[in-house]
Amino acid sequence: MAEKKAPRLMQIDRVAVAEIEISNRLRPVSEAGVESIMASIEETGVMKDAVHLRQKKGGKLVLIAGGHRLEAAKRLGWSEIEAKVWADVTDDWARLMEIDDNIAGAELSPLDTAVFLAARKRIYEKLHPETRHAVGSALAAKRWDAAELGSVAFATATAEKFGMTDRQVRKIVAAGGCLDPRDIMMLRQAPKAVTLKDLTEIAKISETVERYDVVAALSEGRAKSVADARRQRNAASGDTPVEDPVETAFKGLDKAWARAPMAAKKRFLFERASEVWEAQNKGAALNKHAEADRDTPAPESAAPAFTSRRGAA
Repeated sequence: MAEKKAPRLMQIDRVAVAEIEISNRLRPVSEAGVESIMASIEETGVMKDAVHLRQKKGGKLVLIAGGHRLEAAKRLGWSEIEAKVWADVTDDWARLMEIDDNIAGAELSPLDTAVFLAARKRIYEKLHPETRHAVGSALAAKRWDAAELGSVAFATATAEKFGMTDRQVRKIVAAGGCLDPRDIMMLRQAPKAVTLKDLTEIAKISETVERYDVVAALSEGRAKSVADARRQRNAASGDTPVEDPVETAFKGLDKAWARAPMAAKKRFLFERASEVWEAQNKGAALNKHAEADRDTPAPESAAPAFTSRRGAA
């Protein structure tokens, strides 16, 4: 078997804007992000960061990172833009660079944050399958350490940027992982920005029909929050609000876990964790086509974004 080539930086040079192709982005560019970059260029006279491109066979140049910068250049009428051109790039490597570029410097909404972090987790587990199949003490060591999210620097920067703990980061990943392409498209259209709390609550809904109804209510502006959408749904059906059975079971396990001694927790992980990941892997196989659809462009969201230390990517 031929040894896989490592990505290599071919050149840092100016490239014709018209020659750059854009496809399969995780999120659309935001108007606020583009305007912010244009304002910075007007003030300083330069675009501070180069875009990253992938040179495919035949010489075609495809955008990896820098969608907002490229759009700003187009609106300013630039014929060329500074670019770092990479060769021998895999799809997973390119996606990781897109994700990290946005996490590190873009203004991301709660929805975009969840989608990006969940996508990074999926790619990391694909590249490092041992983290998916680890059980027992190996699971405790690998499943949710900082390396599982790519690197200590990545996890630390993410938590610091949004004022979160590792536990909160995990909740966001779980929230983004439960959303299918339809959910993401509809939530981007919501007149009121969905919050991290909303996304976490959506992740707790185990019934597909109820989740779709809740997402639709948020998208159409009929509900101000997930809790509001669920109350309206119960009232319309005449049902007495009943807690999700999965949520009820989780709370019971969570209480038992909190009371258990560490020795019992370790034994539980060793004996039961493999059941969870085996079930997850079966579900992942059934969702293969949905995973491919995640890369399709979605309508731009009107939701306001988080404030970050740098400009949009």
